[in-house]
Amino acid sequence: MKKYDLLHCSDSIIRVLEIQPDRTLVIDCIKVTMPVWVEPIVLGTYSEYTSNELSKVTGIIPAEVDDLDADQRKIMYGRYTMIASILPFISDDTMRSRLICSVSTEHGVSKQTLRNYLCLYLAYMDITALAPRKRQCDRELTQDEKYMRWALNRFFYNTKKNSLMSAYTMMLKEKYCDTLGVLAEDYPSFYQFRYFYRKTRKMQNFYISRDGLKHYQRNNRPLIGEGVQEFAPAAGVGMLDATVCDIYLVNDSGSLVGRPILTACIDAYSSLCCGYSLSWEGGVYSLRGLMLNIITDKVSWCRKFGISIKSEEWDCDMLPATLVTDMGSEYKSENFEQISELGVTVVNLPSYRPELKGPVEKFFNLIQNSYKKHLKGKGVIEPDYQERGAHDYRKDAYLTMAEFEKIILHCIIYYNSQRIIENFPYTEAMIDEGVKPYASAIWEWGRSQMGANLIAVEPKELMLTLLPRTVGKFGRTGLVVNKVRYHCDGYTERYLSGGTVIVAYNPEDVTSVWVLENGVYTEFTVIESRFEGKDLAAVQDLQAVKKTIVKGAVRDNLQAQIDLAQHIESIADSTNGHTDVHMKNIRNTRKREQNKHHRDYMKEGVNHE
Repeated sequence: MKKYDLLHCSDSIIRVLEIQPDRTLVIDCIKVTMPVWVEPIVLGTYSEYTSNELSKVTGIIPAEVDDLDADQRKIMYGRYTMIASILPFISDDTMRSRLICSVSTEHGVSKQTLRNYLCLYLAYMDITALAPRKRQCDRELTQDEKYMRWALNRFFYNTKKNSLMSAYTMMLKEKYCDTLGVLAEDYPSFYQFRYFYRKTRKMQNFYISRDGLKHYQRNNRPLIGEGVQEFAPAAGVGMLDATVCDIYLVNDSGSLVGRPILTACIDAYSSLCCGYSLSWEGGVYSLRGLMLNIITDKVSWCRKFGISIKSEEWDCDMLPATLVTDMGSEYKSENFEQISELGVTVVNLPSYRPELKGPVEKFFNLIQNSYKKHLKGKGVIEPDYQERGAHDYRKDAYLTMAEFEKIILHCIIYYNSQRIIENFPYTEAMIDEGVKPYASAIWEWGRSQMGANLIAVEPKELMLTLLPRTVGKFGRTGLVVNKVRYHCDGYTERYLSGGTVIVAYNPEDVTSVWVLENGVYTEFTVIESRFEGKDLAAVQDLQAVKKTIVKGAVRDNLQAQIDLAQHIESIADSTNGHTDVHMKNIRNTRKREQNKHHRDYMKEGVNHE
C-alpha cells in the first residue's frame, strides 16, 4: 500500500492520502466526505482498485485538460486555486478548518462548497474532476410546448398573480385563435397545459416572479444553513444587532422621553450575551458603548447598579475576533470598520436574512418577553399599539432609563446563566466533562478549547480606535483640527515644517485629540481654554456666531478706513510744511523738543487738577 493508492472492500472505495506508522489518512470516494484517520488493521481486508473502475462506479470520468472548453478550464482552475492553500494541511483538522473559514470569506463561497471541491479533488487526485460537467442537450420542444412556455412566462410568472386557468385562456386567445377570435380546431387541453407547467416549474422562479426577491428571501427561501456551525465552530464569533424596546420611559422629572434602543453582541457558539448597550441613540454611538461594554468586567459593571453576580455567571471581557452584522449603515461605516485595526474581522450578512443571525434575534425575543409580562400598564407596548383607536401607551410610561437598565441586566443574567439551552450540539468531550446546558457554562468550556478566537483589548485602545477621524494640519499656530488649535510638547519642528496628519477626535469633548502615526496615538490638548469641556457642535456654533459678528462689522470697518485716510490726507494738505530742513545738531534739537514736550505735559496735568 502506497500513498494515493485506491483500495476497495465490498461497497467501499477509499483513497490513501497519508501513511503514518500507527494510522492512515483515507477519503471515502463514494460518499466523498472529509478525510479520516483509520488504524492499519482496518485496511487489512481492502484490495487494490483502479481509477477506471472508480469512474465506472461513480460515473465521473476525469478528462484531458485539452478536451475541456475555455469556460470549463476557467472554472476548474478557479476551484483549484481556492483549495490549493488548504491541501498541505489536509491531515490537520484544526488548521484545515481555519483555512476553510478564511478561504470561504475571501472568495465569497460557502464552507460546504469548499469541502466539496476539496473532497472531489482528493478522491480522484485529478484537477479535471473539478471541471463542471456539461449538461446533456434537452430534446427540442414541440410547437405547443413552446406556446405553453411563452404563456407561462408572460401571463403566469409575474406580479399580477394570474391563475393557471387565466394563463391558459390567454394563450388560446393569442396563439390558437384567428383574426376574428375563433378558436382553432386543434389546440392543447388545459390538462396538457397544467402537466407541462408541473413538469417544468421551478418553485424558486415561481416565488420570485410572483412575490419579489425580498419576499422570497424572507418567507420562502429554503432554510438549509448550518446554524451555529456555519459561522461559529468555536467561541469568538459575535453577532451584532439592535432593537427598539417595547416600552416607553420617562426622565427623572417624569417627562416622557421615548423608547430606548438595546444593542447587543451574542456569541454565536454558546449564545452568551457578551455585552450590551442601552441608549436613546442608535448607530455608531450605541456601537461604541457596546464594544466598551463587551470588554468591561461584568462583576464591577453590575455592582454599579446594585447587582451582585459571580464571575462565572458572566465572564466575558474580551472582543470576539469575528463580528457578524447585517447591512445596516452603522456596520458598514468607515468609523466602525476601524475596529479591524485590532485584529477583528467584520462579516456583513445579506439583507432580509435574519435567520443567519438566529442567536441575536432569539436573544431580543427572550429579553423582551421576560420583562413585558411583568410591566404591563407601566409603559409596555401591546401588539395593538398601531391600530386605530388603540390605547396610547405613552401615557403609561413609568420607569426611568436607570431603572429599566437594572431590569435589562437581571434579564441578561438569567439569559446567560440560568436559561436552559436544549438544542445545543453537545460533543462527547462536553458530556464527559459535565458541561451544564447554560450559555455561561458552554462559553466557559468553549473559550478554553482550540479554535476559540478572542482578543484582549484595553478600554482606552478600543475607545481611540472607534473614534471618528479627520485630517489635521500642522502650522505655526499649532495643530488645527476641525478649526480648533491644539498643541503637544516636542512637536516644534512639525509646527514649523507644516504638513497634514490623521487625527482621532471625540465629538462629545474637544478638550483633546489624538494624532495617529504608525499605529501609535499621541494626545494633543486644546490651546484655547474657552473650548475645554465643550462638544464639537457647541464649538462650531460659537465659531459660527463669531464669524457672523465679524462679517457684520466689515462695512463699518471699511468706512472707518476711508475716514482715517481722509483725516490723514486733510492734515497733511493743510500744513505749510518745511522745505528747508536743518541737519545739524540733531541730538541737541531732539533734547530741547523733549524737554518742551515734558513741560507742556506737566503743565497740562496741573491744569487738570
